[in-house]
Amino acid sequence: MNTTRITALRQAQGWTQERLANESGVGLRTVQRLEAGQDASLETLSLVADALQVPVRDLFAEIDDEMLSSRVDSLQQRADEQQASRDRIAHAWTWLYVGVGIVCTLLSFTFSYGVVLFLSYWVGGYAILTALRRIVLEPRLDARYPLSKETRTRRATRRAAAAAAAARDDDGALSATPAEP
Repeated sequence: MNTTRITALRQAQGWTQERLANESGVGLRTVQRLEAGQDASLETLSLVADALQVPVRDLFAEIDDEMLSSRVDSLQQRADEQQASRDRIAHAWTWLYVGVGIVCTLLSFTFSYGVVLFLSYWVGGYAILTALRRIVLEPRLDARYPLSKETRTRRATRRAAAAAAAARDDDGALSATPAEP
């Protein structure tokens, strides 16, 4: 039997089953079945793992089924490969912006109003690059690499996890401190 840790992971976040269902995008009944140890698709497990900010393998205390174990490993490997590919493409766009910016900066020294070119590119170009990334590039990367996330989303998730951990630590420290008379 494959023993899950979903209940413990959910409770460590301080979440109810309803909150986990909302955060992961699966139904409440699905969360209840998962916590009861019933089977689910890898896609569902992936959604729950993403919401809990753990790899799919960490949802299980142990995996006895060799086929499930290899499928979980394969899913994690595909997710890692997709994330690496997505990051390479996103970084290539950033380096393209920087490369063109260096050329514009060098050219700005040859014009009498070169400072206008310099500021226009670095300020306006950044605004345009950001808009193009959010409107054009990220949706295409989402479609091409469904198991990956954009850098902004990963940073926000890490910050939220750190804030939740700090809040839990603060709550534990406050409750462990004896009350003053």
